[in-house]
Amino acid sequence: AMAQNVSATGACLYGVEPELKVGDVIGVQYEGKKARCKVIWVVDAGALKKMQVGVQLVQDQECPWKQVLPADMKVDERTTHKQEQRRKFLRHKISFPLELRDERVNTPLRVNATDISGNGCYVETVMPLALATALRVEFWIDEERVSPSAIVRTRDPGVGMGIEFTGMTEDMKKRFQAGHARPT
Repeated sequence: AMAQNVSATGACLYGVEPELKVGDVIGVQYEGKKARCKVIWVVDAGALKKMQVGVQLVQDQECPWKQVLPADMKVDERTTHKQEQRRKFLRHKISFPLELRDERVNTPLRVNATDISGNGCYVETVMPLALATALRVEFWIDEERVSPSAIVRTRDPGVGMGIEFTGMTEDMKKRFQAGHARPT
């Protein structure tokens, strides 16, 4: 594979033969230096270029091609991590079962969150609820069934909705976060 459009945080690779999917983590090597990268997009570039993929360095991986970057493209790693991580709790990309109840009608909706943290989750659904809909969410933390209030914060028709847990104590959020080991 060959690289183009390289930066301090990622690159575009073309001539990739194995079929990759968005979200895959792959090893990338440049002149003996290796790093893990996450695939963020994939395009079939035709017979000549085969597959073309956009990759982003996994957090805490050193850029293997940083010596060949122009000076204006080199990034101060201390500021990069501050800008990238503005969330209080890291997200975990896992399927997590929840029960949602619209507080106006109280009808249960059993769903799986695809992305979850101590502050909220993202639920894939073709018919997301309206913005600012008040919800009751039910799930388990260890052996305890919890039922915090929540609110729909983002709505993507045909895709899903972002839900913020508004009724969880800070301790409960930390316990919930600690129970999930794989942040994304």
